[in-house]
Amino acid sequence: MRGTSGASLAAAQERFEPVLRSAGAESVTLGEQLFVVVDALDGSGALRRSLADPSRDGEDKARLVAGVLQGFDERVVDLVAGVVRSRWAADTDLVDAVERLGLDAVLAGAQSRDALETVEDELFRLTRGLVGQRDARQALSDTTASAERRTALVETLLAGKVDPVTLVLARRATAALRGRRYVATLTWFGDVAAERRHRLVASVASATVLTQAQEERLGAILERSYGRPVQLNVTVDPTVVGGLRIQVGADVVDSTVLSRLADARRRLAG
Repeated sequence: MRGTSGASLAAAQERFEPVLRSAGAESVTLGEQLFVVVDALDGSGALRRSLADPSRDGEDKARLVAGVLQGFDERVVDLVAGVVRSRWAADTDLVDAVERLGLDAVLAGAQSRDALETVEDELFRLTRGLVGQRDARQALSDTTASAERRTALVETLLAGKVDPVTLVLARRATAALRGRRYVATLTWFGDVAAERRHRLVASVASATVLTQAQEERLGAILERSYGRPVQLNVTVDPTVVGGLRIQVGADVVDSTVLSRLADARRRLAG
């Protein structure tokens, strides 16, 4: 999210962080309530457009929020009221912003009890485990199936086996697909968790298992390159012949033999 919408989201996050620090573990509940707001906005185009309308008075929109969110935690009502007072390039940006704030809140709940790294690791392990489970991936992204059926599948797979926040996010990722695939949403959740720990995520595909020393060297190289700590998420992919494929955000570093051969062919052809 960039431009006006990006600035509005950043301002909302700045206002919300002190609230989350004060809320501690209760932040998870705030996040789940914000997800309910997201679902309501996704389900009502008229409400969404009214709250994002730049020509409508901000205080008027805030009063509308207070009326719609009766019974919600006052911290959630205050946050959403502030969000609708801001300017958004598109009404969908407003909804995406509320979703991101909800995610921030849920992760802050884990962070308050020093479980954020655990949640990040479990999200990565879940996405990696689903790579070879095509039927499960499809079932969890199947928009023709009810959300209840999809979340029941998540409960069967994960209940009692992961941190409660991981379970909340794993259920959320399939309950509200919002035009995304399940694994892609979990990957985004993990990236935001790493961001909250002030770390970049480097997704590394290797033909063989890396030793601890190799991972440490690679991590050190990336940290020097990006100037901040990097979380390595390493997977083994036999198709990566003789090298590594590394992605950090939008940056892709492909040093595989196949990539070098393809580059050589392009040079010869050119």
